[in-house]
Amino acid sequence: MHFDIHENWEVVLKSEMEKPYYRELLKFVEEEYKYKTIFPPKSLVFNALNHCPPENTKVIILGQDPYHGAGQAHGLSFSVSDGVAFPPSLRNIFKEIQRDLGISAPFSGNLERWAEQGVLLLNATMTVRVSQAGSHQKKGWEEFTDSIIHHLAEDYNNLVFMFWGSYAQKKGQFIDESRHLVLKAPHPSPLSAHRGFIGCGHFSQANEYLAQNGKATINW
Repeated sequence: MHFDIHENWEVVLKSEMEKPYYRELLKFVEEEYKYKTIFPPKSLVFNALNHCPPENTKVIILGQDPYHGAGQAHGLSFSVSDGVAFPPSLRNIFKEIQRDLGISAPFSGNLERWAEQGVLLLNATMTVRVSQAGSHQKKGWEEFTDSIIHHLAEDYNNLVFMFWGSYAQKKGQFIDESRHLVLKAPHPSPLSAHRGFIGCGHFSQANEYLAQNGKATINW
């Protein structure tokens, strides 16, 4: 089994993809796609990487699992395909952008427009079974996505990492905050958004930091 992956990511991740755990992971995922309903569609598993090659990456937003409802997940964390109703976390993200920057909520929850500007929308686990959150956790994806974060944090400077919720914050705790901006807040899900996600100001802070470091800001 082989997922389509941007050639620049393929170069960076080549040694990772040759490790035994990754081969085991691919075997597991291949079986799952054969016999179960898995999201996102197979062709979109590396959608986040394909829209945002490493040298273009400016901001990393880490999610945990893909959405597990039909028609939602398309390989970018928190994003849904055009025409799909906004899940609650995404609604809260747009609410905070509106509060922070005065930008009204868009018509589409498809965040490819962010990815094209250098926002890597990475899920820690890149596949999931229909209606079973967490069903592909601890199979190897976390190790693979750790290697992506390590590569970006070590090979580049002045990136913005947005870690929402304790899971994401733990995953990024090794990042050198003297080289990068690490923004932490509660998760935007309805359970925790009002404990500090709404009001976090991450989107304006990210743009200020990018501008200070001579990078184009993100049109959120």
